[in-house]
Amino acid sequence: ELMTGYTMLRNGGVGNGGQPWVLRWSSRIRLTWLSFTLFIILVFFPLIAHYYLTTIDDADDAGKRIFGPRTGNELCEVKHVQDLCRIRESVSEELLQLEAKRQELNSEIAKLNLKIEACKKSIENAKQDLLQLKNVISQTEHSYKELMAQNQPKLSLPIRLLPDKDDATFPLPKSNRNCRLHNCFDYSRCPLTSGFPVYVYNSDDYPFGSSLDPLIKQAFEATVRTNVYVTENANIACVYIILVGEMQEPVMPKPTELEQQLHSLPYWRTDGHNHLIINLSRKSETQNFIYNISTGRAMIAQSTFYDAQYRPGFDIVVSPLVHAMSEPNFLEIPPQVPVKRKYLFSFQGEKIESLRSSLQEVRSFEEEIEGNAPADYDDRIITTLKAVQDSKLDFVLVEFTCKNQPKASLPTEWALCGERDDRLELLKLSTFALIITPGDTHLVISAGCTMRLFEALEVGAIPVVLGEQVQLPYNDVIRWNEAALIIPKPRITEVHFLLRSISDNDLLAMRRQGRFLWETYFSTSDNVFSTVLAIIRTRIQIPAAPIREEPAVEIPHRSGKAAGTDPNMADNGDLDLGPVETEPPYASPKYLRNFTLTAMDIYRNWNSAPGPFHLFPYTPFDPVLPSEAKFLGSGTGFRPIGGGAGGSGKEFQAALGGNVPREQFTVVMLTYEREEVLMNSLERLNGLPYLNKVVVVWNSPKLPSEDLLWPDIGVPIMVVRTEKNSLNNRFLPWDEIDTEAILSIDDDAHLRHDEIMFGFRVWREARDRIVGFPGRYHAWDIPHQSWLYNSNYSCELSMVLTGAAFFHKYYAYLYSYVMPQAIRDMVDEYINCEDIAMNFLVSHLTRKPPIKVTSRWTFRCPGCPQALSHDDSHFHERHKCINFFVKVYGYMPLLYTQFRVDSVLFKTRLPHDKTKCFKFI
Repeated sequence: ELMTGYTMLRNGGVGNGGQPWVLRWSSRIRLTWLSFTLFIILVFFPLIAHYYLTTIDDADDAGKRIFGPRTGNELCEVKHVQDLCRIRESVSEELLQLEAKRQELNSEIAKLNLKIEACKKSIENAKQDLLQLKNVISQTEHSYKELMAQNQPKLSLPIRLLPDKDDATFPLPKSNRNCRLHNCFDYSRCPLTSGFPVYVYNSDDYPFGSSLDPLIKQAFEATVRTNVYVTENANIACVYIILVGEMQEPVMPKPTELEQQLHSLPYWRTDGHNHLIINLSRKSETQNFIYNISTGRAMIAQSTFYDAQYRPGFDIVVSPLVHAMSEPNFLEIPPQVPVKRKYLFSFQGEKIESLRSSLQEVRSFEEEIEGNAPADYDDRIITTLKAVQDSKLDFVLVEFTCKNQPKASLPTEWALCGERDDRLELLKLSTFALIITPGDTHLVISAGCTMRLFEALEVGAIPVVLGEQVQLPYNDVIRWNEAALIIPKPRITEVHFLLRSISDNDLLAMRRQGRFLWETYFSTSDNVFSTVLAIIRTRIQIPAAPIREEPAVEIPHRSGKAAGTDPNMADNGDLDLGPVETEPPYASPKYLRNFTLTAMDIYRNWNSAPGPFHLFPYTPFDPVLPSEAKFLGSGTGFRPIGGGAGGSGKEFQAALGGNVPREQFTVVMLTYEREEVLMNSLERLNGLPYLNKVVVVWNSPKLPSEDLLWPDIGVPIMVVRTEKNSLNNRFLPWDEIDTEAILSIDDDAHLRHDEIMFGFRVWREARDRIVGFPGRYHAWDIPHQSWLYNSNYSCELSMVLTGAAFFHKYYAYLYSYVMPQAIRDMVDEYINCEDIAMNFLVSHLTRKPPIKVTSRWTFRCPGCPQALSHDDSHFHERHKCINFFVKVYGYMPLLYTQFRVDSVLFKTRLPHDKTKCFKFI
């Protein structure tokens, strides 16, 4: 082998493979040493370096550190390193700040978590308390209902038991002169719940029908067709009515023939009980042809009665039917002012036959004083009145002889002179109109006297009736002393002194009351017939039929849009608006006193001035009079509402006020194609306390947009469709209005909740008046001698605009169904003045001005589209409206006032536990 290696070495290191052996061996040695060297360097050198570094850095002298960290100045000597250092320092500061904030937020989160847990516990406790309160309320309501059931058991209407058609008659009184309701009227046919059905015979079915005056018969039939009490079912009727006059002279039947025809009526029942015979007069010379006819137990209504014929409390003295088929023209009626006219009093008439000639005897006044038969005072009256005329102390016109042929009249009656138009012209110039009753004292009333009374009331001449024995029309239910002077004939010498002593205020009050009586009971055939029925119904104490309400045709609409809360509306200051929780809709009580009529109620209803309470069917909401103490919804009796303990403090502030325990109001909003403005106004009502419902009167023929989304304000919104575009629709008594209080508001009005609530509180203290925010007044234009409408700010006002005002629903019935149609036509013609018309109506009925409450000058909506009131012709039309309304009413009913209701809560901030009240300035 050695030889082999030697040989290979000698041969240049080339073996069998062709490679030198030495080269292979040397390469292996180099690789081995290289690997070992690298291993030593990589392993031992770091260990040794680490050992030295740690040993040297442990030295106390910082200056001897060789490999330790150096200071910032030493490392930052290079320029670009300095920039990096500054960045590092800035980032470090930010990191420290963020860390501090993080720790602060963590602490706040921990605190909030604690509060959340506490709130959750409070909510759970409140839920438990609320549940307990609901249980207590439920139990209280249940107990209250039980007590109510015990104290006021449920009453059902009595079953009506109708008598047979041929019911047995009860004994007649000794004479027809003694007939009264208790012995000549069958109450069994007229239960309280019957509704007072009246059956009217058709006069054409009987022979005497052909003798009736065509105008009277036609007017009577037209009235019967529209009357709410008339029924065609005679079997259920309470009263049966037959028209027998006025008859025409040439074809008038004989008394015996008329009596036989009356007794042959199908429901006469042998004695005519519950029958009413009506004899209307259109002329002053109407004869009393019923005087010689046996009428049994039938009641009689006519204009002429003798004392042997008239039965007080049973028969009825009616007014003449002058305007048979025509409505009176209010524009032709003279105004009620000036109070004093040209003549102090006037009289025209001629006596055809004196009492002396009729009695065929002559007695002196001395014989009369001695107690003999009454003498004829007419001679003394003629002498005295002529002496007053000749004295020329006052302008007086008396004529005792007609220039033309006098009208036919009864014996001892003063006949009318001239034509009707001539007589009216004289009465228009007269402050008083003398009416001399017939000299025959047995004639208690005549058609001539009622005609004179009718004409005097029509033109505003105050009647002066000479003769206290007279029975004026409807005298048992009307206080004639408020509209006329009734003087005994022996006082004829004192008449002049008495008339001169009456003040202007009393004269105007009597003239106004006379105008009211004429319009309500005398003017038309419908008024005369309705008055006759109302007298009978009132006598037998049957309630009136309910007045009709306007049916509301609802426009379907989508709701669900969540109504927001306007911060300006929600800021109520310290004023407590109402209950914490919104009450559900609560209707005002209705029909509480219909079957509890008393004599006091009847007297008040007929004589309350002025107001047509009895003629027209009763409304569901009777106005609460100040003198009344109604038991509205209070089962245990009346209790004062509106104050807490002691009547002041927080309890007073939280109370609603007024004498009605629980009450809400309805918002009536008139709109015309202003959807955006309307939606904004509706949203502002969200959360308004004591709001029962919102009735939106859609006055446009174009329906709202189908995609319009109406707001959800927590109470129902009723969108009512109208038949035509009319501002009168604002005051229609919609059947959807369930409350007595109505807030009439424009769709662009901008009122705060506290303002509305304050106005509602004030209205509850003055329910018979208009209570609102924008005040206006009327003024007399001296140069043009006419009235003007003024909207300037003033300390005085006479109107409150109904664009933001509270009023009683009772006035909506009167405005729509009772107020003269001419006024509503004027409103439709100008599309204006409906608010003025309502103020005229309320002031005319109550003789009180409206009440203005203070607002915060937010009445109008800024940025809203243009309204009708911005037109230049708006004020000119309102001037015309005021003057036209004055002509219709005959005088200016508006009254000035400087009274304004303000709340100290608008001015002063007081703690809740302090006294809070209203002040009146």
